[in-house]
Amino acid sequence: MVLTEIAGWLGEGTHQIPNKQTCQVTSTPPAPTSRCPEVAIVLQGRQAGKKVVVIKQLDEGTKERPYPHAIVAGVERYPQKVTRRMGTKKVQRRNRVKPFIKIVNYSHLFPTRYALELENLKGVVAAETFKEPSSRQDARKNIKKLFEERYQSGKNKWFFQALRF
Repeated sequence: MVLTEIAGWLGEGTHQIPNKQTCQVTSTPPAPTSRCPEVAIVLQGRQAGKKVVVIKQLDEGTKERPYPHAIVAGVERYPQKVTRRMGTKKVQRRNRVKPFIKIVNYSHLFPTRYALELENLKGVVAAETFKEPSSRQDARKNIKKLFEERYQSGKNKWFFQALRF
């Protein structure tokens, strides 16, 4: 590790690094800005261990939620394995994706280095979507359509496979 990197984590001032070298740090590095729509993993709650796409980030929070949080869309039920011997009806049933949309605290998200390019995803879900159940259902249907199109096109197959841990 680079000394300035370690010192950057420690904050401003003079610090003693483990290998007995002193390092002067003038300011803390800026918080890493993430690129949307980035892929993360939910760590807590019903969808723990599920992959999500971060649609909108609210670093400062809102009046209702005074903590940093994000609006995410993820896969609640992943598509199942399909073999060549299966009929078309069975293949269609197994290719279904069950999505979810949720507002999640940053502390419950594990960001990854991956990003998912879905051009229409940002317009589907907004903060107002969560106020009324019917708008939430419409948003979920639109996301389901987008996810299934992406899965059947063969792009980003890793996103539609359950994590094994």
